[in-house]
Order: sequence, then structure tokens, then C-alpha cells
Amino acid sequence: MEYKDYYKILGVDKNASQAEIKKAYRKLAVKYHPDKNPGNQETESRFKEINEAHEVLGKPEKRKKYDELGENWSRFEQGNYGDSNPFAGFGRQQGQSFYSNEDLNDVFGGFGSSGFSDFFEAFFGNRRSSGHSGQGMQNDGTDGPDFQAELPLSLEEAFHGTSRVIRLQDEQIRMTIKPGAYDGQVLRVKGKGGKARGAGSRGNLLVKVSLLSHRSFERIGNDLKIRHQISLFDAVLGGETKVNTLNGTIRIKIPAGTKNDKLLRVKGKGMPVYGKPNQSGDLLVQLQVQIPEKLTPAQKELFEKLRLSFN
Repeated sequence: MEYKDYYKILGVDKNASQAEIKKAYRKLAVKYHPDKNPGNQETESRFKEINEAHEVLGKPEKRKKYDELGENWSRFEQGNYGDSNPFAGFGRQQGQSFYSNEDLNDVFGGFGSSGFSDFFEAFFGNRRSSGHSGQGMQNDGTDGPDFQAELPLSLEEAFHGTSRVIRLQDEQIRMTIKPGAYDGQVLRVKGKGGKARGAGSRGNLLVKVSLLSHRSFERIGNDLKIRHQISLFDAVLGGETKVNTLNGTIRIKIPAGTKNDKLLRVKGKGMPVYGKPNQSGDLLVQLQVQIPEKLTPAQKELFEKLRLSFN
């Protein structure tokens, strides 16, 4: 099996920084992208190599192992790596890659059905390359890698639930997101990741939720917090006020003598609890007392009389 010089493929020095590697990758990916060279098998193969090189060198942990591989390659070729095998431990979990939506298009658009090279999969996949014996890898097939993508969601979408279509080169995957999805949550689409070889299983598509900030509401776990203005008179005397929620308007009572920034808790009016249709968090209403800034002479006189009455 031929050794692949990923540094040479990207045209960077072995001491290149991660930023330099990323810059070189993006430049080459644009140049050799299949969309710009339709039907050109040589260009497609080059694009495939570029993506594979970036997959290794662009990840510090994989890059470290690859550098160790370079130092031990001659020993591996002879099958004499013994207990110091620097290539063990690269199962699917370690082989996961985190892609942006743009990167996903590159991966699925350029790799086709064959996935990574034999060289890559021998050391970063789940099987052992044919022609060598040893432990830690299998020879009956390669599980496809898990792909990961980030999915931005508005707070409204997370509240009500939504559906999205992820377009890959040869298929469209419709995802249903249940109400209550939270920031950092990973949704698994089974069998929609990288394609397998031999008797291996296709990988999964792991979609990480990225919750967008909201102009009015702050999410705290399953609770929602909102700042709501009330008049000085309602704060002093008590009353009722209308408060907007993500599911319409509600009325709440204001206790007499309410201080500025007082928090009122409204049970069951927060975020739905993901996977539990009949459960919701609470709505936290932070009351902000409005102080009149401009008074007519008559109003000012009334406030003066009120002040004197307290003295």
C-alpha cells in the first residue's frame, strides 16, 4: 500500500500552522471542485485527495498520529510494529469529523461512493489493509464514517418544532425536529453518513443544533425569560398586564408594591420539554418599572402632594 504524503498534496510544509493548512485546502478545493470541472475524472480524483489530506492535517489529533505514522512507515510495511503500533484506536468515534454545511457539500460532492482511500481507512477507519496481519483492525469490511453538521434554529422553530431538508449529492434527507430542541443537542439520522465498504455498516449523520439568540426571550434550560415593562402606578397599586409568549398572549397579575426587576414565574408557559409532549418549562417575567420622564405642571404638583403625604 502506497504511503500518502498529505503535506505534499496540500502543498504545505510539515511545520505549517493549522491556519496555513486551512488556507491551502480552501484554495485547492475551489480550483479542483467537481462543479467547476464536470466529467473530469482526474480533477475529481485530485479533489478527493485534497479533502482526504485536509481531513487528516486539519484535525490536530489526527495530524499528530499521521506524523507518527511517517516516522514508522518502513516498520509498518515490514509488519514489525509490535506493541508500539501508533495506528491503533482509530475506530469510528475517533474518526468522526465536524463539518459546516459548506464542508458537507464538499464531502458528499467529491468523495462519491468509494469514500476515503485505502491508506486513510487502514489507519483512520475500522479495518486493516489487506496484506498485513495484526490486531486492532478488521478485514471483513469498513464501517462508513459518521458525518456531522451544524443546524441553526430560531427559538420559534425550537419551540414549535420544524422540519428541514438536507440535500446531498444523490439524495435528500428530511429531518423532523420535535418541539423543545436545545442548543448543542445532537440529532442522529441513522444510516445517512459515509458509505461503507464490504460488510461494513453505513455511518450516521449527526446534526448538532445551534440555537440562535432571540431579541425578546432568553432560554434558561426549559424556562424562558422575558423583560416586561409596567407603569409606576401598576407597580405601586397592583394590576394586570398582557405579556407576549412564543405561543400567543397571556395576562398576568402584578402584586401591589412590586419592585423593579421583580421576577414572576408563570408555570408551564416556557419551552416544551424535548421528547415529552405534555411537559413544559416556566415563563420568567422580569418586571421593569417605567418612571415618567416628562410631567405637566399639574402632574408634578400631584406628585409633590403625594410626597408630602408620606412625610
